[in-house]
Amino acid sequence: MALLRLSSVITCSLSGRAAAHRAMAKAALFADSSASTRLKRYNHHIEKAQQLEASALNNAKRSAGGMA
Repeated sequence: MALLRLSSVITCSLSGRAAAHRAMAKAALFADSSASTRLKRYNHHIEKAQQLEASALNNAKRSAGGMA
């Protein structure tokens, strides 16, 4: 029986949240707002997605290092 590691669950959760922020970034481009507001929202969500992806990558590396 395979054990589900907490770090694996966290990584999936972070990746899912990053994907949600990328979707929100794309939606921001088509919102009924001024161009500057749309760009600000887009940049905010892309930045957040990048932070979450970096956290997910760090968790995956830490998890892989702990299995040796």
